[in-house]
Amino acid sequence: MRLYLSSFRNGNRPEKLLQLLGNGRRTALIHNAQDFLSADERAAKLAEEIERLKSIGLDPVEIDLRDYFDRPNQLKDTLSDFDLIWVRGGNAFILRRSLKQSGADKIITDLLKSNTVAYGGYSAGIDMLTPTLHGAELVDDPRLIPEGYQDEIVWDCLDLIKYSIAPHYKSDHPESADIDKSIEYLIDHHILFIALRDGEVIVTNDNHEEIVS
Repeated sequence: MRLYLSSFRNGNRPEKLLQLLGNGRRTALIHNAQDFLSADERAAKLAEEIERLKSIGLDPVEIDLRDYFDRPNQLKDTLSDFDLIWVRGGNAFILRRSLKQSGADKIITDLLKSNTVAYGGYSAGIDMLTPTLHGAELVDDPRLIPEGYQDEIVWDCLDLIKYSIAPHYKSDHPESADIDKSIEYLIDHHILFIALRDGEVIVTNDNHEEIVS
């Protein structure tokens, strides 16, 4: 697997992401963690995200998972055309629902295991690869349910990495204080985790994994 898991936004080492991609730059941007926003607010956040990705040389296109709810075969064909799947932060529980309702959870798992695409993202976007969202409810509201989303809280994640991640640790970020509470939960429940400060990134290339900053 090729993973670029940033605490916040592009992280401090985007050249590491480009190295994972080789000559590939086609990026499927999954923005659904922001679906709780108004249409205008969401569009503004999307434009900012696209510009950030373009600034490091990527070619991003939004893939709105809501367009693929209950259409996993079409989504698989779409995502297979990209070099990178980039999943931005926001509400982790909304994002997890979007992955399940579109079938993206299984599709991304298969694409990563076959090394067909790389995966990058930050905050809630990197939580999706962990075993569980338990502890994230201390940061994000699991009962925030946009129109078109199922009510069920999905706690299990893709389990492609064997630890949880606590982003924004001891950082100048609005969620940093809540992250401390999440870390207390993970410690109390004996859940393996890595805490990342903003700017830090976990980079995985096949069996080699490192934290860079």
